Amino acid sequence: MHDEADRLSTTAEGRLELLRTQELLRRHLPPPPARVLDVGGGPGTHARWLVEDGYEVHVVDPIPRHVAQAEQAGATAEVGDARHLAAADASYDVVLLLGPLYHLPDRADRDQALAEAHRVLKPGGLLAAAGINRYASLFEHTAFAHLHKEPLRESIAGILASQIHDGKKAFTKAYFHTGAQLLEEVTTANFANTDVYGIEGPAWSLLAATGRHTGEPLTDSPLFESALTAARLAEPYPKVGRIRRRASVRS
Repeated sequence: MHDEADRLSTTAEGRLELLRTQELLRRHLPPPPARVLDVGGGPGTHARWLVEDGYEVHVVDPIPRHVAQAEQAGATAEVGDARHLAAADASYDVVLLLGPLYHLPDRADRDQALAEAHRVLKPGGLLAAAGINRYASLFEHTAFAHLHKEPLRESIAGILASQIHDGKKAFTKAYFHTGAQLLEEVTTANFANTDVYGIEGPAWSLLAATGRHTGEPLTDSPLFESALTAARLAEPYPKVGRIRRRASVRS
């Protein structure tokens, strides 16, 4: 059974994603104790460190097992849907959408999730939203050294053309954004002062492939430190490498 918390803490590319997400959120979050709604927060990986930082965190996730894990991480939690939040209007200082937008392939569903986030945010609140780069699967499977094999080549070609993975093999059903598309979706949902950031940089797939080929964790390696440095340098250039996290501010 796949465990998102394990992925973010034990794999090099997961650790890179976690550290970079923490860096960006801590840069933009209001001071604690602010109220944070972590929509699609999974087992509470981000809720745990946010609670430790002094925030009041509530997790909404569609999987009951994740809700129980999030409660163990120190957050309150409930089973719910990003498109139909139970929270009252203007009740949170921060809303995190670090998973729902790429788990919703249909634009109408993403628009509804963003509308709900806008509804529950206080005026001046912070929305932090995430997308997966349109070319992420191309980078990943090239680094894994099997892109030339059929039918994988046809599968990746289909993802590049449609921007959708059907979820029938390996990865979940997902939508792959460009930075411009995600920016447009968030802006259309009436969020202002919106910025787009690259998170994992150009070397995340190198980390993932090296770990797979060597069996080494790499989280304390010079390669990891170089990949982290590359991600920081590439942050202002979200077209470089894999882009997952975007932050936007509601005025």
